[in-house]
Amino acid sequence: MKLKLAGLKHYSVVDGPGIRTAVFLQGCPHLCPGCHNPQTQDFAGGRWLDVIKLAAEIGADRGVRGVTFSGGEPFAQAEPLVMLAQILKKADYQLMIYSGYTYEQLRDKAVTDKATAALLVAGDLLVDGPFLLAERDISLTYRGSRNQRIIDLPATIQTGSPVLSPLHFRGQAQMYG
Repeated sequence: MKLKLAGLKHYSVVDGPGIRTAVFLQGCPHLCPGCHNPQTQDFAGGRWLDVIKLAAEIGADRGVRGVTFSGGEPFAQAEPLVMLAQILKKADYQLMIYSGYTYEQLRDKAVTDKATAALLVAGDLLVDGPFLLAERDISLTYRGSRNQRIIDLPATIQTGSPVLSPLHFRGQAQMYG
């Protein structure tokens, strides 16, 4: 099984907590004005990479225990990402997923889409919602606009409604100050 990638960022410290590998997927239906990664929007761009090869490349990053799925839109490639997530979770990686969909939209989609449901279950953190230029706030940790949330996925799945991660409440000034 293959994923369409825009790129990888090894040893990232800005795409989630700790040192991690960021996987940037190619293709996004949201087309948010002011997008941080506009080069990832075109579904025709990027390159194909086998999930097993990608997992091995991620595993070669010594000392890295976190992986971020970003975009593009990860849920546009949910099925192959589930396979990658399952491999990574077996190796004890923490998974963060960025999505332009809200958690509620993904939860509703998961009722009929097994891959979306499985990817939500595999994730640890979800940054949800579209980037809104009018809500842009550079002081936020790991998100670009105030409408976006950092959701603790295991707690959310357990309770049935969104549970915000403590990271949601941290600002860049607190993080670096």
